[in-house]
Formats: sequence, structure tokens, C-alpha cells
Amino acid sequence: MEVFLTLQIEQVIKTALEEDIGTGDLTTLNTVPSELQGKGIFRAKRDCVVAGLFLLDKLFSLLEPEVQIKCLCCDGDRISRGTVIAEAEGFIWALLMGERTALNFLQRLSGTATLTRRYVDAVKDFHCKIIDTRKTTPGLRTLEKYAVRVGGGTNHRLGLYDAAIIKDNHIVASGSIARAVENVRRHSPFMAKVEVECEDLKQVQEALDAQADVIMLDNMETKEMAKAVSLINKRAWVEASGGITMERLREVAAAGVDFISVGALTHSAPAVDFNMKVVPTSGPKT
Repeated sequence: MEVFLTLQIEQVIKTALEEDIGTGDLTTLNTVPSELQGKGIFRAKRDCVVAGLFLLDKLFSLLEPEVQIKCLCCDGDRISRGTVIAEAEGFIWALLMGERTALNFLQRLSGTATLTRRYVDAVKDFHCKIIDTRKTTPGLRTLEKYAVRVGGGTNHRLGLYDAAIIKDNHIVASGSIARAVENVRRHSPFMAKVEVECEDLKQVQEALDAQADVIMLDNMETKEMAKAVSLINKRAWVEASGGITMERLREVAAAGVDFISVGALTHSAPAVDFNMKVVPTSGPKT
């Protein structure tokens, strides 16, 4: 699995570089002497939790294997505005061709890690965990879910293949919660969890009777969530989902749920701005 993920991430980087560079960098190739060496200094433009540094080495090595990366902090570190997070040293043409793609990864992943840390910190005195969703950027799910972990959050299922979540449309198609759970269990691996999305206490009871592993309380008012938690009484894990804002977060946690899923971690996290300034270390040949 680790090898697969490494190859998957490498392909994401290649695709991003190809998207930006295309047939060639018109500006760099016509203004920067090919032998000119320099150092690219990456700096944060606001306070954040940094994520994505591990991508820099692979990204620049795809452009020019001789580029050397020095990370001055680690993914997951809280850093302040103006902090130098990394340096890239080598041919300036390679640094400039990789600049925007590197910054795009850093700003996206650090944004997710920073927002996740805010949510995690807000409920650190409760037993519940902040989890993500599948509301990710197509092609970037592996990286965005990594950024959630960097921010202290917990990953929900990675895709449709590693856990079953029975939602309203599945219930309608199957005819009932009991039948949906039975059908999923019949055809799923023994270790796969089965979760049922419930909109009211009646459905919660049906999910309990069907022996669901996880019960999702979908868009419930907080008082009804507390009643559902009491009804479930630790016979299944409880996830709160839908409309979970920062303002409402602590009252949802206080209702006693085990997990709070927040789609905003990956679909609405504000990007964190970084820049890269190049300092020549050798002059052009004359």
C-alpha cells in the first residue's frame, strides 16, 4: 500500500508540473542562463500549520535531479508569518519552473492542516475526534487527507471501497435500513465497518436493531443528538455530521458523540500564502 501511495503521489506531482509547464516555460527559458545557480527561499506569509514539505524533494528532482532541498521545519509545525520553511538550491531555471507548483501544494495542504488544527483545538477537552469526509479535490484526496492528519484530525474512509456508509438513497433503494445493512454485510469483508446515516430517532433505533457499527446523526439538532447518544448507549460509535460550524462545534461535542465530521476541512479551507525568493549563488558566464 505504501508503494502504491508513493507512486500515486508522484503521478499527481507530474500532472501538476505538466499542467503548468506544458511545452516549456517561455519566460524562464528566455531570461535565465542555463548554468546559473541559486537558492530558492520558501517563506510563510501568515501564521499557519505547515503541510506539504515532503513533496518538495520529489517535485524538484523531477525537474532537475541535482536540486537540493533543505527543510527548516516539519509538517505539522505551527509557524508564524515570515518563517523560512525550506530552501531549494540548484539551477535557477529548475527552481523557477517548479516554484508555482510547489507553492500551490504548500498553500493548499497547509490551509487544510491549519483549519483542521483549529477544529481539533476547539474540542480538545472532549473525547470526540474531528474527522474528514470525501468532499475533496478530485485527484488530491490522498494529499488532502494527509493534511488533515498533519493538523491533528482523523481520516474517515478513504473512498467507497474501504467502508460502507448506508445513506438515504441506499435505504430507499433497499427498502429499509435492516435490509440495506444485511445486504452490505453479506458481500463485504469481515473487517469492513458498516455505518448508517440517520435523520431521526426512529432511524437510529432501526440502525441499532440492524447492529450497525457506526451511526451517523445527520443534520440533527443538538438536543436530538444528545437523545440519540443516550439511546445508542455505546452499542455503536456515533458520528455527528452536517452543518457543523465552528460556532456550533463545542455544543455538538458536549452531546457525547464519538466523531464529528467536517467537510469544510477539505472543501473550504482557506489557502495559506507562501512565496519563494531566489538568490543567485553564481553569476552567468560572460
